[in-house]
Amino acid sequence: MGAAIGDILGFAVGVAISPVPIIAVILMLFTNRATANSLSFLIGWILGLTIAGGVVLALGLEASEGEESTTSGGIKIMIGVLFFALAWTQWSGRPQGDEEPTMPGWMSTIDSFTAVKALGLGVALSALNPKNLALTIAAMATVGSAGLLTGEEIGTLAVFVFIASSTVALPVVLNLVMGSKATGTLNSMKGWLTANNTTVMIVLFVVLGAKLLGDGISVVA
Repeated sequence: MGAAIGDILGFAVGVAISPVPIIAVILMLFTNRATANSLSFLIGWILGLTIAGGVVLALGLEASEGEESTTSGGIKIMIGVLFFALAWTQWSGRPQGDEEPTMPGWMSTIDSFTAVKALGLGVALSALNPKNLALTIAAMATVGSAGLLTGEEIGTLAVFVFIASSTVALPVVLNLVMGSKATGTLNSMKGWLTANNTTVMIVLFVVLGAKLLGDGISVVA
């Protein structure tokens, strides 16, 4: 189990590095429903990752003797190619000169969100976002191929979800612990993430794309 956790750490960190969801939860903390909506969003995020990971584990991509199957390797190659394509898309659409970074249009409506809508958004951004879904599939394909017992697979999934949710949980915890004293820190986080979102995502897609291509080729070859 320890080896499997080590193998999926990079994927979990890749999910955790998600500027848009972090910005979204910070914006929720500046609304009238700050606590209810931010907690609902976090629960939705955790739920989405858990369901997506559980489905992949249930499908089963393991091969004999705990080795990865060619199916698992092929999936990693496809995800690696997808990440390079997403890196190019981010690069092509990057802000030019003094152009302000653009954020999703739904962010302007966060003030009107209910707890249910925040929960749904959390599920969507964790389980349906192409990057996060692809990384979850790659991680759980690795776990499914490690020859673990069912309980160990569930434990490894729990570790993956915990790490992948840590950055979204951080602003929520800061707000609960520090209250209004966290405002300056949260504003700084939001400003930096907004300004550097494109750069962060390009680097992340290239690094993870290279890793997944290498991992996939080593299994298939």
